[in-house]
Amino acid sequence: MCAVCRILVALLFPVVALSFTSATASNGATRTGQLFVNGDVIPSTIAVCGSTGRVGRRVVFELLDRGIDVIAIVRNAEKAENVLPCQDPKVTVVKCDLSSEQDIAASIQGCDAVVWCATGFSDAEDGFIQKLKSLFGIALEPKKSIDSVGIPAIANCMLNASKTELSSPRLIMLSSAGTSRPSWSEEKKAKFIRCSDIPIVRLNPFGILDIKADSEKKLRETGVSYCIVRPCGLNDDWPSGCRPVFSQGDVAVGRINRKDVARILVDVASSPEACGKTFEVFSLNGYAPPTSIVPLLDKLRDDSEVISEETLENTYNLVQQLLPGEQQDSASLAMGQTYEQYDEGQTGRLGARGSEDIGQAGLKPSRS
Repeated sequence: MCAVCRILVALLFPVVALSFTSATASNGATRTGQLFVNGDVIPSTIAVCGSTGRVGRRVVFELLDRGIDVIAIVRNAEKAENVLPCQDPKVTVVKCDLSSEQDIAASIQGCDAVVWCATGFSDAEDGFIQKLKSLFGIALEPKKSIDSVGIPAIANCMLNASKTELSSPRLIMLSSAGTSRPSWSEEKKAKFIRCSDIPIVRLNPFGILDIKADSEKKLRETGVSYCIVRPCGLNDDWPSGCRPVFSQGDVAVGRINRKDVARILVDVASSPEACGKTFEVFSLNGYAPPTSIVPLLDKLRDDSEVISEETLENTYNLVQQLLPGEQQDSASLAMGQTYEQYDEGQTGRLGARGSEDIGQAGLKPSRS
C-alpha cells in the first residue's frame, strides 16, 4: 500500500490497526522469537488456563518455543498427557477446579502472568437431556460459569501476590468477537446487521456470548492489568501465518487460525501497549505477518475511551470489505456454513439457516 493510502486509512478508520507492511517496534524493541524485550521485566513463568483446549494447547507450545516456563492448568490430567508435552521440564501440569477460588490461588502461585483460554464449554459429548439441563443451569445464570468465577479470582490473586514489576498485562483473556452484540439496541443491530445477525450472535448457543460479556465486565472491574483478545471465526482450515487485523467496537467479522491467535496471546503477554485494551482480530490470507504487533497494539484505544458512532460506522464499512468469499454476506450464513459453501449454494454441516442442529456443534456448558 502506498504512503498516501496508509495515511487515508489511519485518518478514516482509526480503530482498525491494519499492517500492510512488515512493522518494527516503534520503540526500537529487540526480539527473541516473537517475544519483545523493551528494557521492562518480561514474564518468565506463565499459567495457561484451559491448556488442553484447541487454543490453549497452542499457547503452551508457543510459550515453550520462546523459552518461557508454563503452568498448564487443566481439568483432566489424562487428557493433558495426550495433548501436552508433559515430560518437558519447563511444563508443570496442575489439575484445578476453575470454579474454586482456593484451587485457583494454589494453582497459579509463582506465575508472572495468566492466559485464560478456558471457557464455560467443553468438547465432551453428552446426552440431549443433560445439554438442556446445562443450558438452563448455566446460560441463564452466567455468574455460575467457570469464566465469571475463575477470571475475577485469578485477577485478585495477581493483585495480591505480585512477585515482579511487570508493565505488561498480568491477565490475558481469550474472549470472542460478538460478545456485546446480543445486548445492542434493535436500532444498532439493524445498522450493523452484517455483524449483528451472523450465526454465532443470532443463535448464541448456550448463552456463550452472554457468559463472555459478563466475564469481560468482571475482569475490567478488578483493577488488575489486563488485555482482552476477541478473535473472529476460529478456523484451522484457514491458513496460519497470515496478517492480523485488529479493530475495536465489536463490529469485526472474519476468520483466523488458532495458531495465529495463540501467537497473539503470547505477544500480548509481553507488551505493555496492550494493557487495559480490548480488541477484535481476524487475519488476511496472502499477506505475511508483521515483524511486530507492538505498533498495532499501540494504536488501539484504552477501554476507558469512547468510540464515536462515526468511527464505528467507518470501521464496520471497512472490515466488511475484507470478508472471505465472493458474496461477502456474513448475515446470510448458517452456523457451520463457510463463505465458500454459501457462494456455491451448499448447505453447511449443521443444516440450513434457521434450522441448524446446534447439538452437532460439539459444545457443552461446563458446570461449576
